[in-house]
Amino acid sequence: MSLTFTATLADRGFDVAFDLAPGETLAVLGPNGAGKSTLLGLLAGLLAPTAGRAELDGTVLFDVGPDRRTLTEPRHRGVSLLAQEALLFPHLTALENVAFGPRSRGVDRGTARATALSWLDRVGAADLAGRRPGHLSGGQAQRVAVARALAADPSLLLLDEPLSALDVTVAPALRTLLRDVLVDRSAIIVTHDPLDAFLLADRVLILDGGTVVESGATASVLTRPVTAFGAHLAGLNLVPGVRTADGFASADGWTVPLTDTAPEDMSLAHSAPENSSLAHSAPEGASLALAVRPGLVTVSRSDTTTQGTACRAAEVDDVEHRGDLVRLHAGGLAADVAPSDVVALGIVPGSRLFLAFRHEDASIYPL
Repeated sequence: MSLTFTATLADRGFDVAFDLAPGETLAVLGPNGAGKSTLLGLLAGLLAPTAGRAELDGTVLFDVGPDRRTLTEPRHRGVSLLAQEALLFPHLTALENVAFGPRSRGVDRGTARATALSWLDRVGAADLAGRRPGHLSGGQAQRVAVARALAADPSLLLLDEPLSALDVTVAPALRTLLRDVLVDRSAIIVTHDPLDAFLLADRVLILDGGTVVESGATASVLTRPVTAFGAHLAGLNLVPGVRTADGFASADGWTVPLTDTAPEDMSLAHSAPENSSLAHSAPEGASLALAVRPGLVTVSRSDTTTQGTACRAAEVDDVEHRGDLVRLHAGGLAADVAPSDVVALGIVPGSRLFLAFRHEDASIYPL
């Protein structure tokens, strides 16, 4: 089912427009307060826009303007919302919870129960049919909630951080389940986890301050980010700069010749060096971005500039432990180093170091 959405909500500073193709899953990401929950609330009918129009496969969800105000009731929108918490009816069994959607659409009891059993089986919860929510684990309850949302046969499925309340040992199994049931289904998933976007979504929409700051195919947005938040999600350093006669240059002193850089697809960063054609053809003065992984940035106490490398001095801003590595931030870059190197180099906030990376490990592309 196709979706067109344009809406403003003045008191929240929200102004967003996008389209969703039939059978497409869209991941919506952004910092807290970016407008993600507002977007879901407008689609589900929990909020009314100041102005705008949304249409789902010919059904007008809302149409609000100076001389018009159409707000379709939530139950008539063909939209199901799966929240962070399962929110199952506590007095109903799992089977009755899942059958509630079909029953509310006028389906007879027998057919509704058959549909509910089918979906419980699909999500691996058929053996839970007779249990009430109080006797279900968090993972079991969320599986039942997925079945309930899909049993209503929605034209659009909305998922609001569906894995955030689950134990880390349970979340991977439910993510696999969602990947299966979302195939060819129109869905929007709000998440803070880039893994959800990589595994579940066809496209990504990044919101910040109530507006769209990045959008596009998942692989493109999460390998060629254009904002600091997108780079954070992708686990990349992002350095803005401009096209020069020789290649790339940033305001803080990083210079890289385009002839040595990697392909634009960062997944190819370890293949043979290849020019970034779009960046190479950009006119002098055009805005470019350089992306490099923290694990490919090295640190030392002396200048290590050699042929094919970029190196500059910087003061360490912060040091943080990340599993078996230590991430330090300096000169606008993050670098992942071994704890032994931190000790050997005496790295603490305020230390002055040299950061370096190979030209071929950087990806440069137009902003």
